[in-house]
This record gives sequence, C-alpha cells and structure tokens, in this order.
Amino acid sequence: MPVIRRSDARRSETPNAAMTTFASPTQGSAALALWQVDMRPGTRGPLHAMDAEQIWTFLAGSATAELAGESHELAAGDTLVLPADTARRITTVEGFTAVVASTSPSRAYNPDAITPEDACAMAPRDADRVLPAWIV
Repeated sequence: MPVIRRSDARRSETPNAAMTTFASPTQGSAALALWQVDMRPGTRGPLHAMDAEQIWTFLAGSATAELAGESHELAAGDTLVLPADTARRITTVEGFTAVVASTSPSRAYNPDAITPEDACAMAPRDADRVLPAWIV
C-alpha cells in the first residue's frame, strides 16, 4: 500500500471552496478518491449532478444540502450520502470542512444540460461532463 504524505496532497480552488486531494488514481489509488472540502462562509455551490455516489462527512461548520428538491441541514459529525445522477447544491453561512469519498473517475454535469450564468471556469458546459481536478 502506498503512503501519500501530506506534502503530496493536491489543492484545487473554485470561487466557493478549496479541495485538498489526499488520494486519487493519480495519487496512489486504483479507483477511489478522497478529498477535503473547505467551503468559504456565505457561499453557495453550483447546481450540478455527479455520475457516481459520494459520501460527505462534515468535520466543522454547517451547511444546507439541496438534494433532489429536499433540503437537509448538516453540522459537524453528520454524514451525507449523495446518490449518483441526483441534482444537488450545497450552501453555507458559516463555512464548513468536510471529507469526501467517491469512486474515480466520476464526472460532474448540469442536470438540465444548460450552463448556469454563474458557472466558474471549471464547471461543465451545457451537456458536457467534467472530471473535477480533485477526483482525477
């Protein structure tokens, strides 16, 4: 089993959060990715879907997850299972830190195949599917 040192973690940033990849197929794993999300206070992630299940465990802070039309309040110690191919958006007032696990590759896409006006440069365009840098 390979050991991945903290100094080898890869950091990716979007306008809303920083993702630190601890393991992925380009960092010693065959088919899984593990990363940390540090979402900034007062931010809202984009509405999107992923083609693979993800598991988020919140370590600090709080968030609201909109998942398939339902709203879920989350706090430190809570775990959220996000099914594949389900529209989601995560919002936070105070900010949060979470650890996320998923299979890799897994791709992000726009559930309605339309690029939102506020999409960042890393977001998928229209019907495209994008492999996020923190999952590679």
